[in-house]
Amino acid sequence: MSGNSLVLPIVLWSRNAPTHCISSLLVMEDLATIITGSHDGQICIWDMTPELEINPRALLFGHTASVTCLSKASAGSEKQYLVSASESGEMCLWDVNDGRCIEFTKLACAHTGIQFYQFTIGTQREGRLLCHGHYPEILVMDATSLEVLYSLVSKISPDWISSMSIIRSHRTQEDTVVAVSVTGILKVWIITADVSRMQDMDPVFEEESKPIYCQGCQSISFCTFTQLSLLVVCSKYWRVFDAGDFSLLCSVSSENNQSWAGGEFIAADKVIIWTEDGCSYIYKLPASCLPASEHFRSNVGKKTEGSIPPLVYSIADQADKQLLICPPVTRFFFGRREPFHKLLMQGDSAGRLTVWSIPDGSPPIQQLTSATELQVSVSISLQEAFDKLLPAPAGIIDQLSVLPGSNEPIKVTASVYIPSQGRLVCGREDGSIILVPATQTAIVQLLQGEHMLRRGWPPHRTLRGHRHKVTCLLYPHQVSPRYDQRSLVSGGVDFSVIIWDIFTGEMKHIFCVHGGEITQLIVPPENCSTRVQHCVCSVASDHSVGLLSLRERKCIMLASRHLFPIQVIKWRPCDDYLVVGCSDGSVYVWQMDTGALDRCVMGITAVEILNACDELVPAALDSLNHPAVNLKQAMTRRSLAALKNMAQHKLQTLATNLLAADNADKGNLPKYSHNSLVVQAMKTNVTDPDMHVLFFDVEAVIIQLLTEEAQRPNPTLVSPETLQKTPGGADKGGSFLANKIFKQVKETIKENIKEHLLDEDEDEEEEQRRREEKSKSLSLLEYNLTMDTAKLFMSCLHAWGLNAELDEVCVSRLGMLRPHTPISFGLISRGGHMSLMLPTFKDSLLRALALAQGAAEGRKLSVSEVVGKGTYGVSRAVTTQHLLSVISLANTLMGMTNATFIGEHMKKAPARPPRPGTPETQRKSSTQTSSPALQGQIKQGWSQLAAMHCVMLPDLLGLDKFRPPLLEMLARRWQDRCLEVREAAQALLLAELRRVGQSGRKDTIDLWAPYLPQYVDTVSSPGTAPEAAPQVPPPVEAPPTETKVPEEEMDVTDDDITAGKALTFLLLQPPSPKLPPHSTIRRTAIDLIGRGFTVWEPYMDVSAVLMGLLELCADAEKQLSKICSRKRKPSPLVMNPLVLRSRY
Repeated sequence: MSGNSLVLPIVLWSRNAPTHCISSLLVMEDLATIITGSHDGQICIWDMTPELEINPRALLFGHTASVTCLSKASAGSEKQYLVSASESGEMCLWDVNDGRCIEFTKLACAHTGIQFYQFTIGTQREGRLLCHGHYPEILVMDATSLEVLYSLVSKISPDWISSMSIIRSHRTQEDTVVAVSVTGILKVWIITADVSRMQDMDPVFEEESKPIYCQGCQSISFCTFTQLSLLVVCSKYWRVFDAGDFSLLCSVSSENNQSWAGGEFIAADKVIIWTEDGCSYIYKLPASCLPASEHFRSNVGKKTEGSIPPLVYSIADQADKQLLICPPVTRFFFGRREPFHKLLMQGDSAGRLTVWSIPDGSPPIQQLTSATELQVSVSISLQEAFDKLLPAPAGIIDQLSVLPGSNEPIKVTASVYIPSQGRLVCGREDGSIILVPATQTAIVQLLQGEHMLRRGWPPHRTLRGHRHKVTCLLYPHQVSPRYDQRSLVSGGVDFSVIIWDIFTGEMKHIFCVHGGEITQLIVPPENCSTRVQHCVCSVASDHSVGLLSLRERKCIMLASRHLFPIQVIKWRPCDDYLVVGCSDGSVYVWQMDTGALDRCVMGITAVEILNACDELVPAALDSLNHPAVNLKQAMTRRSLAALKNMAQHKLQTLATNLLAADNADKGNLPKYSHNSLVVQAMKTNVTDPDMHVLFFDVEAVIIQLLTEEAQRPNPTLVSPETLQKTPGGADKGGSFLANKIFKQVKETIKENIKEHLLDEDEDEEEEQRRREEKSKSLSLLEYNLTMDTAKLFMSCLHAWGLNAELDEVCVSRLGMLRPHTPISFGLISRGGHMSLMLPTFKDSLLRALALAQGAAEGRKLSVSEVVGKGTYGVSRAVTTQHLLSVISLANTLMGMTNATFIGEHMKKAPARPPRPGTPETQRKSSTQTSSPALQGQIKQGWSQLAAMHCVMLPDLLGLDKFRPPLLEMLARRWQDRCLEVREAAQALLLAELRRVGQSGRKDTIDLWAPYLPQYVDTVSSPGTAPEAAPQVPPPVEAPPTETKVPEEEMDVTDDDITAGKALTFLLLQPPSPKLPPHSTIRRTAIDLIGRGFTVWEPYMDVSAVLMGLLELCADAEKQLSKICSRKRKPSPLVMNPLVLRSRY
């Protein structure tokens, strides 16, 4: 989906919690949020109360490898930022409150540790990230842009840094970075104010380098209580050093072959040390390590090995804990604000968090002979949190998967969604495959209605053929239209691959060529040979790869000599090669036509072969330029396909070039997905059952609703030709489908004629018509799917429980359904990074509502009230996305005829069963004859719905629970390409500016104004702040220019100058990949110049502005034809010269 699209995810988690094998752990400074990173790449956010109750809130997706380290990236409490790094070099900056990805980057090196460092320049505070890992330096990065500014480098014995600590000095302006390399050499760097300001300058070398002989250092920590001691923990011993001259004060060896994993000071005289197997010990330091003692430094230079200090507490792991697949992660945190908890936290591979609260005092003296065992304060895992929920979290087809006598549904192990038919295909653990309408099964799981009383709803089809678990599903026609749209391919643990006819449910063929379970099904690329183009590639756990022909019903190639598991499959169609990469780094090159192994290579050659497969070299051009070389290669490699296709490639070259030139002229307007709903199966680990994310593309829903409205049959329709010539079709955006609609309507009328006039052949015709309906997608079916999608979407997003009268109108008139469970929403942010709310978020929500309204009253909230108050009380970014979606869709439905989810028009598709609805409305006549009064009530209902969400929501919800929309997100959509979303964004932005008042508007201007001058220099930077900067202040100022008296305009002269220059620069900047000629940001600049022309005029070159507008309008006809073909109204840039001329 396009990054500019407004896409909202809704998650159906199922009863099985996702695997979360914890690899890193962090607690935010307020001790209210815990962050855990996993070996599978996900990050989990947990909420913690002052009473140490822990509840998982959200799961963040974005990393493709194990998360190696986490760190805070901000010091303020109002905005909590988190930075994460993975084994593959990825770094992400997240907003902890809503899980939004603020920035991301990828480096060539992997970090193992990150620490946040803040310094002050004048009155401004800036943050830096100090990173170390598998490279011989410390990288210093900007905490907001993730850019590497400079590095701390070693002159003497440079090596990887194993651990690092920052020593803040309150006496001087110099801070110290102390690090220990993997060879046991201690390094010291001094960071002054001048060094902190450095950017892209020479590296900073160390001030001191001293061998301390600490091999395999695990952690180094500075004593913040005395600021005079350093604790260095190695795998076999831990040591305390003087922080001044790094003299050894104390050394303690491990006992019983334990391996220390880390440690921390918990008081001036106590340290806590933990082991790799999860045990922890609290030691009281000897007097020689305590600066307050008269014996301080008394042991310097003396042998201190073997003297073990007294053990105060021991914290042993639970003996009955299940066998863990990797060592647990242990960290110590103490609160700097109330409550001053000292917490030891541990996360293990089962996704369990265990917390111990460390007491301040020591145990009674009589107990010092044996260490006191500390009891666990709280312990929770994701699965335990899921099990506590009532009702249990729903899976996508739970109502169809519960066996008699069992409470647990059959797990879904593989899924594929077919958007053209709106059907979801789910393979299950018992080997069966279920075909079900996606919107209907989602309605069952989320919304109340008559369907809750029906068993086996919605109508579905079951395919049985596999003996055990279905491991993968593929619908080839969705990937490439060259495949038959009837074919569905499934693979299972029974070593078989089965071809199904999804319209009849018939099993077409079974392939049994592999010797292991099928792990993957892949579609070959387009430019393969004709024979391979009708194959699918299957990968099995016995390290074999097969090419299975769906047309010939046989295996045309089986590559089974691989010694190690297969990691990657790549193609080299121009050479007729299939390239297989294995986990040991070896690469096998197979000839697809003959099935012969061409070569097996390793090392750098293997890497080069895999990289060469990614090069996009057109086969036709390659054949034309080097025919002799290709002929020689084909003869040498015995490639029959290459010999056969050489002549064909040459003949196709001219046509290919002409098509490429034609496509290049068609413009580069961003494309949107035509699928209003996409269901994506996801799993955090290969062993997990599927969870399903429903992605609603708001723009696509609006387009499909308008298209259906445009092609709605008119009662005065005489012939299909009149429909084709209807003048309103182009205005509604339906003209781009005119030919398709015309053919479909024509076929429909033909079928109706046959049905009514040819009674003697009724049975044969009925059977034939049923087959045709199964094999093609009629517009009526698409229309049904569109309305179902809108019904599900609006029912989930509406703020139920805030206005009882409007809720009744929504149910009775508009046909919406109330949710019967709190809905887990998601948020898609930069680069496709995604935050998904866990179903347990409602516990935190109930607790917050109970605190706000009193414990006795809060616990009595109905589900719909929880949904309404929770949806818009989660975060500002989620509120922005939801309000934009609700208002734009409500306005679209308000402009449609008969825009209700009740009635005959919801069940016109003959192949689908009746939709659930109220009995009274089901008995009514056709909706086309509905009264104008009813139409008026429906339109009024949508109008009230939009007004409530746009204006009244803060008052109804209460400002303490309402999270207001983000102005910068609304400003980015001020000139969105979708007109309905654009109007919703503008209405929301103006309403929010009115709500915050003059002081709020002034604060917004002060916040964003500093970005305006820099924006002129960094227009092409990919950062988020510069992109939003020129858009936010002008809308803020635009309303006051209409409402303020003229005398007040002089108060913002400086902002006028900078904003006007920035808008002019955006308009006149030459087109580039970062700033296309017809982008949202350029349209916004043009629109704001027109709106506030009297304000900007003194500070801009009017003739240059007019020339820029005329240049953009020079190709207006060409652009308008593209926009109209994409169902868009003309861009406002065409009208702006006239507006400017009239105002000038």
